[in-house]
Amino acid sequence: MQFPAQQTNSTSVDFVDRRQEPTEPLPKAERRQFSDQRKSDRPEVDELARAIDDYKVRNRRRFITFEEIYDVMVSLGYHK
Repeated sequence: MQFPAQQTNSTSVDFVDRRQEPTEPLPKAERRQFSDQRKSDRPEVDELARAIDDYKVRNRRRFITFEEIYDVMVSLGYHK
C-alpha cells in the first residue's frame, strides 16, 4: 500500500536547538514538592513533608520510592 506524499510548508521557521548550552545562566531555584502547598492543621504532617523534602534535596532525587519514604518516617521516630 502506498501513501500519498505529504506536503510541507516552505515557510522559514527559526529552529531552537535546546541541546546547546544556554548563553545566559539558568536560575538555581530548586523544585520542591511541598514548598507551595498550604500548611496542614497537623504539625506532624508538616514535619513529614519537610523531612521528605530535605531527603530529596540531600540525595538529589526528584521522586522517591516507598522504601525511601519509610526510611524518612523511621528517621522521625515512626515504628510499627
